[in-house]
Amino acid sequence: MMNKKNIAAMRRQFKLDNDLLTISNIYNVYIRQESRDVYYEEIQPFEMLEREQQEMFMANFKKVLTGKIDQKIFEVKFERPSEEDPDHTQQLLYEGLETTDLEEWKENMLHIAEKMVQDTQYEHDLVVTFIRGEYFKPTKRHSDETEIDMRDEVYTNTFTLCSMNPTEQPKQSLVFDFLERSFKSNLTVDPIINLNKPIGGFLFPCFSDGARDVNHILYQAAKPNQPDMAFIETVLNGGDIVTAAEDKTVFEEIVNEVVGHEVNTHTLANVYEEINRMVDEEKEEDMAESATLDSKAVEHVLRVSGVENVDRDTVEEAFQSVVDDEHYELKAQNIIPNYTSKSIKINTKVANISISPQDLKYVNQVEYNGRRCLMIEVDEDTMVEGFKLIPVAKINTTTD
Repeated sequence: MMNKKNIAAMRRQFKLDNDLLTISNIYNVYIRQESRDVYYEEIQPFEMLEREQQEMFMANFKKVLTGKIDQKIFEVKFERPSEEDPDHTQQLLYEGLETTDLEEWKENMLHIAEKMVQDTQYEHDLVVTFIRGEYFKPTKRHSDETEIDMRDEVYTNTFTLCSMNPTEQPKQSLVFDFLERSFKSNLTVDPIINLNKPIGGFLFPCFSDGARDVNHILYQAAKPNQPDMAFIETVLNGGDIVTAAEDKTVFEEIVNEVVGHEVNTHTLANVYEEINRMVDEEKEEDMAESATLDSKAVEHVLRVSGVENVDRDTVEEAFQSVVDDEHYELKAQNIIPNYTSKSIKINTKVANISISPQDLKYVNQVEYNGRRCLMIEVDEDTMVEGFKLIPVAKINTTTD
């Protein structure tokens, strides 16, 4: 699995004058929005670009590798190719990695670009950019005292990266001409290629600890939790994926089935705390992103969190009622709020409150004078607009 650490390590190398990542060739394909035809294509050595262009493209490529896993970046497994599908994307990309014939690599990438617009109408003209290069990753870090340079022992992997960028029509503007000392209208009509906001892209192959995985491709969606499933299926020839939002929804539905759709904040805080503990244990082994929960693990979490009448059959039935796959496993990192921020949102008609997961136990819903109230336990005086609040009343109640 290409985890956050692997992706970040590679993303950092996309900078000029870096001997740990070299880009040999860049291939740009301009596709018209209305006809969906390739209007223009250009391939050249990356080093032949002007330095300003190189810098813009480097920033663009880094954006393709930017985003949270299972929200904006997804590791997609290729479906097995059939004999009737000569243009299977895995095969085209793999042949492109192995060939030394630049023309063959270009033709394979052109096939993929054509697949992108075969069944999809984009809102603007599209520029699809492919690069191929080499990524060098040190096998291990040496202490400062050693005479061995970190670049003496490296993994070497070839790769292909693709970015998809929309074009924009330039806005009409007023400019000042310093040579003629006059104001003029800007009449530029050339479309602008928006390299700051790619609407998709991918990296092939995936890398994990220096080893390459040609059976998976790293795909980036245009918006968080909104992968283009048609693109994944028909262009990348990939299998199904689950977003972090979908994983979280599945977990919430399973827990609701088990607890009867009612839970107090103490129990919910305990659930998040237990799952976070599991993630922390995996972090020590550098495997936090692979921590998963099956029905047995969910049963354990609920039981130690104080949920009553929890047994294996109840949890398994809840799993079966929510998901069809009896072997479904939830990714732990997807189902708990961020523990380092005020990631839990409590929304009411009166006020919206943000708290951290570990502070959820200090919030309770109580009955006061026949009304439902939200009570927050605090250790210090409460200040509102510079004024210190005084208690209205003392109440003794139990939490819901």
